[in-house]
Amino acid sequence: MKPQETLPTMADDAPGQVAAVRTHTMAAGDLVCVFRPEQGMICTSLKHRGEEILRLVDDMEEAVASGRSVGVPFLYPWSNRLRGTHYEFNGRVVELDPDSPWLLKDWNGILCHGVPWPRLEWSVLEATDRLLRARLPWSRPELLQVFPFEHEVVMSALLDGLGLTIETVIVATGRDRVPVSFGFHPNVGLPGLQRSQWRLSLPPMQGIVLDALLLPVGERTDLPAYDDRLAGLAFDHGFAFVTDKPSMSITGNGRCVSLDFLTGYPFAQIYAQPGMDHIALEPMTAPADALVTGEHLPVVEPGERFSATFRLRVEATDPSLH
Repeated sequence: MKPQETLPTMADDAPGQVAAVRTHTMAAGDLVCVFRPEQGMICTSLKHRGEEILRLVDDMEEAVASGRSVGVPFLYPWSNRLRGTHYEFNGRVVELDPDSPWLLKDWNGILCHGVPWPRLEWSVLEATDRLLRARLPWSRPELLQVFPFEHEVVMSALLDGLGLTIETVIVATGRDRVPVSFGFHPNVGLPGLQRSQWRLSLPPMQGIVLDALLLPVGERTDLPAYDDRLAGLAFDHGFAFVTDKPSMSITGNGRCVSLDFLTGYPFAQIYAQPGMDHIALEPMTAPADALVTGEHLPVVEPGERFSATFRLRVEATDPSLH
């Protein structure tokens, strides 16, 4: 496959017309990945020795229309849920319209995951067979209505023999202080093995106590490390790390898929439901609802920058894996 190709998709502003969406393919060692760099800067495929590791990527047309989390989407300007329909930062109150097509909601009608990823229009800065860099200027009126802080985002995706490393940099380009509350939602699975047989490994963490709407109540509980079968466990929980550069992983059928939290991600969310063939191990720069509570909310001062990096690592644990 060529490093760059175009795929047809429906034009956002012209229903019934077809627009070209550029994809970019990178390859290294046993891994091949595909991005849509200008449409969400989303990774839509990560294959290890020819088998797909990412999940929910079979119907990209529907995913683009709905904005739902597939592959490895960027959750911006906040990840997870917000309590209510407004937040206040630096003396500015931001009112949000829950019915806006520029905002996502969960099944309870709670604002969740910020702006739909297909509406984030990136410009490619560099594209090679191992590296993809793109820039998102936060300048559209619709974006500023949701998050009225002048800045830009630069994302770099590097593929090597270990996995896919994604660095995200927030640059405060104007006079605004910029709150940081983004994350990613990597949906992964193990080919050829039922979910109940996957082995889940988690580091010691603090569990963030949630209410009935899955929003934090301000309490935490200490949790030991976990290393056992996923079995019938269900997750939609937030966690705070207590160690440096932690990792989470699933292992089985000759493979290990890990999420390495390298820098800038002291929090995580895990989403996994029985009956689904995927798990989401989600790096987060701040806990859920941080824009509302202000708790553990990083801030970029004017002229400064914030950087966060994670790695999606895929390894063969069985030498005979073809």
